[in-house]
Amino acid sequence: MIVKVCGMKDSQQIREVEKYVDFIGFILYDKSPRYVEKTPATRHAQKVGVFVNSPLDNVKKLSVKHSLDYVQLHGNESPEYCRSVSNYVKVIKAFGIETEDQITDTTFYEEFVDLFLFNTKTEQHGGSGKQFNWEILSFYKGKIPFLLSGGINSNSLQAIKELHHPKLVGVDLNSGFEISPADKNIDELKTFIDAIKSTTVHST
Repeated sequence: MIVKVCGMKDSQQIREVEKYVDFIGFILYDKSPRYVEKTPATRHAQKVGVFVNSPLDNVKKLSVKHSLDYVQLHGNESPEYCRSVSNYVKVIKAFGIETEDQITDTTFYEEFVDLFLFNTKTEQHGGSGKQFNWEILSFYKGKIPFLLSGGINSNSLQAIKELHHPKLVGVDLNSGFEISPADKNIDELKTFIDAIKSTTVHST
């Protein structure tokens, strides 16, 4: 089970968490309370930069500046936009999910992304702490693996274990483990990560 922790700022917290996770997400969207101008170095986890409807040249510039392994696109970016970004960095395309239509929209992006991320649909583009109806995941028939996000917290473990989908490969953790925006509850995170890492992803 892949684990991504998103919205981190504090170098000490990152050092404490990153050896347990696969990805650390840094918010490079300046309207977010978790926005960072500088991304601390990581030794173990891969670095993911999160953007929302950013100009293409800005994404490229910041990908180099922050030595990003992945770019996560969290806005209304088109398939053509994703294709341009995929020429120089791996792409995670996020979709805010409210109905099955948002799931089926992924079809147009499959050639240009490495992972999808399914999150709760909000005006703030994520970080709401709210969970969408996970039953909608059954409508996803695509070939690209996905990460599950949106309202995951320490009480979500059993529900995740009971999910059965052949393309579910991991989880994205953020506001459900925060004391305040970007300030993570490290003990709670570690406990959850240890438990979720031992979970086997089930296929249908």
